[in-house]
Amino acid sequence: MSKNDLTPAQHAILAYAIQNTGGKITWFPDNVNGGARKKVLEGLFKRALITTDGTDWFVAAEGYDALGCDRPAPAPVAPSADETANEAPPVAAQAQETATPRPRTRENSKQATIIGMLQRPEGTTVPQICEATGWQAHTVRGAFAGALKKKLGLNIVSTKAADADRVYRIGA
Repeated sequence: MSKNDLTPAQHAILAYAIQNTGGKITWFPDNVNGGARKKVLEGLFKRALITTDGTDWFVAAEGYDALGCDRPAPAPVAPSADETANEAPPVAAQAQETATPRPRTRENSKQATIIGMLQRPEGTTVPQICEATGWQAHTVRGAFAGALKKKLGLNIVSTKAADADRVYRIGA
């Protein structure tokens, strides 16, 4: 993707975010209001040039590439659980860790959680996924049909015992 593939509004929004707000999208040109703003964001998101944390929009790595800018340096990695197994964090730190949710990433998304559950040897049930995601059953079934089967091309198989919940797995 090149600069030529972007509309002037998309280019301006990405450039401003990269140069002025550390990648956070906070500014739009004066002529981009209301529905136009939503369309510009949807266009950038569909092309994977921006990402969201659920509240705010940020320039994705591909957005930096599209403008020919250097990607930002990744955040420092915290020590792994193995490295800190012998160290007990202070009680205040433990409370803060459990109260603060991790930022959403591809590895920390509800979709990734569902796929992990489907990959387990014992599989998973709709009530288990509902509990893990906070979704209703119809949303889980919709995710199976739309995001997992149609978009990702996963083969989801189900089995049902006589007096048990239907069990879902990713099949071959």
